[in-house]
Amino acid sequence: MKIKRIDTDDRSSRVVIYNGTVFIGGMTAPDRTGDIRSQTRQVLDRIDGYLQRAHTDKAQLLTAQIWLKDIERDFVGMNEVWNAWTVPGASPTRATVQAEVAKPDILIEIVVTAAACS
Repeated sequence: MKIKRIDTDDRSSRVVIYNGTVFIGGMTAPDRTGDIRSQTRQVLDRIDGYLQRAHTDKAQLLTAQIWLKDIERDFVGMNEVWNAWTVPGASPTRATVQAEVAKPDILIEIVVTAAACS
């Protein structure tokens, strides 16, 4: 089976598709001046865009990993946006943790895996 990669550079690919599975690498907000709700919306919009480029959608999500800079401060706000975004009855498995992030203005990073649409 052939591996398909989307937006690949020397370090990584934004998306890797293999054997009917779509792997989307860590997404952060392009505009990091906003609060957790703003950054979460931006990240989920980016994920929607990459899912579309991989010819699938959020109803096909299998799992999500979410890293928050400050889980105590941002967990509720992030969940408000996340819950409005997910497809009812099609929520993926999920883990959410607090983590040291790459840059001080990044509040959230999300990685998802989805099934490819046939």
